[in-house]
Parts: sequence; structure tokens; C-alpha cells
Amino acid sequence: MFDHIQAFHRPRNIQEALRLIQDGGGGGRFLAGGTDLAVQADRSVRFLVDLSKLGLNYIRPSGSGWAIGATTTMAELEKSPAIRALANGILAKAAASCGTVQNRNMATLGGNLVNASPAADTATPLLALDAVVTFTDAQGQRTTALAGFFSGPHRTAAGGALLVEVEVPEPPAGARAGWSFRKLGRTQSDISLVNAAAGLGVGPDNCVQWVRIALGAVAPTPMRAANAEKLLAGRKLEPGVIDEAAAEVAREVRPISDIRASADYRRQMSGVLVKRALQECARQAECAL
Repeated sequence: MFDHIQAFHRPRNIQEALRLIQDGGGGGRFLAGGTDLAVQADRSVRFLVDLSKLGLNYIRPSGSGWAIGATTTMAELEKSPAIRALANGILAKAAASCGTVQNRNMATLGGNLVNASPAADTATPLLALDAVVTFTDAQGQRTTALAGFFSGPHRTAAGGALLVEVEVPEPPAGARAGWSFRKLGRTQSDISLVNAAAGLGVGPDNCVQWVRIALGAVAPTPMRAANAEKLLAGRKLEPGVIDEAAAEVAREVRPISDIRASADYRRQMSGVLVKRALQECARQAECAL
């Protein structure tokens, strides 16, 4: 799979990694876990720049949230007590759904995001958690909301920059809250046909104080369902209201047909997964439906 690679570099710092890529004239790629790069088999790639020695593998407190280094693996996210405790563990659950055990031991959070697959499993919980990403190049570091990071299928705002960190703020306080991650795939380890992450907070009167709904594999990029969120905001949480939100999600998504599923099936299942996710959130928030 890498028979066309002519050189392999293992830099000791970020500046050296960036220089190698810049001097390579477009023929180099950053290498983290390599699980996406191996499948793509892009024969225009002539050399690889390994990121394993750059100190980007960590999960640590940062302000009012958590900072996650770009080369942190799915297995490490899945097993981390801190990530399992964050927002009912939706990011840990998403990481645990990313392929086989062998893949999760290699695949990294940064790789999953930079690959920018519309079906990326970690993208939806991170969108729901209002995560921000930091990337760096010769001009310096930049930070942007993850919601503005994806620009199209397998395209991001990073360009040739190196993603170094994902920061996840603590969820909103002061309300009874619930979180849920749902995934539909052909098999347990296959990529998503549809995935969804949701979170909501309710007040004493069971009115929705805040809500977040994100979906993957149903648009050119992972997306927030803004119209469904607006529909729920301020409403009393009842079964009929959740049904309305699920129907709005089905109208809002823009799926395509491919070898895994038809656009119509993805559209219908978007509503189903969001309904189930919101119902789980309501149960966690102790709302009787």
C-alpha cells in the first residue's frame, strides 16, 4: 500500500515537520495513525512525515474544559476516565465505534477530523460540544470553531497546516442535562450510514434551555441541525415536540445515495436517530415523556 513512498521522516518538533512538508513541493503528507492514508492509496504522495514524536498525544484539563492532542488515539479516548465522564461519554462512545480494535489502536482524533469524511464519527459529538481546533503553519497558530473547520468532503480550513489540538469546553451548567450519541452502520465496525449526537438542558418546568443536534454522513460535511435546534429552544419537552424536531431534521439534511445506502434511507434514519437521541437525553434529564 505504501510501495510508492520514497522517503519517511520522523521530526522531533512541529517546526521541523512543517518545514519538511513545505520543502516537499506538495508531495508529502503528515502521518499519524495512517488508517485513512493507507485506504486512500494516493500515489501522488512521495514522502511521509511521522507525527509520533511531536508530543501531541495527551488529554489534559484546559481552562473550563479539556485539551486533546491531535495524535491521541481512538482507543485512548475510549478508555479515558475524563472523556468517559464528559457529557455522558458521547465522545468516548463515538471513538469506540471507529472501526475495529486494531484500527482504534492506531487511528487518531486529528486524523479523523483532518480526513474530513462527512461520516467522521468523532465530528458529531465534537460539534455538539462546541469544540474548537488549533492548527499551525509557518504563519503561526490559528484557532477556529470546529463548525467552521470543514469546508467540503475531505476538505478543511487547515489547508496544509498541521492540526495540533482539539479543545472541548465543559457543557453548560445550571440545567438538568442529557447527552446521546447514536450510530447506524451496516456492521458494528463499518463507517456510519448516519450518526447523530445530541445534548439538551431543561429547566424546572421541563422547558428546553439549550439544545445541540449534530449529524454525520447526511451532508457534504458533518453538520449542526440549526433549524431543529431553533424549533426546540424554549419549548416544553414533550413527545410531540421531539417528533417535530425529528421531522425537521429529516427536512434539513442533504444526504446522497452511494454503495452503502440511498439518500431516502439516510433521510428517514436521520429523523429516527435524532428522535432516539433526544429521548435518551430527556431520560437523563429526568423528564417524563
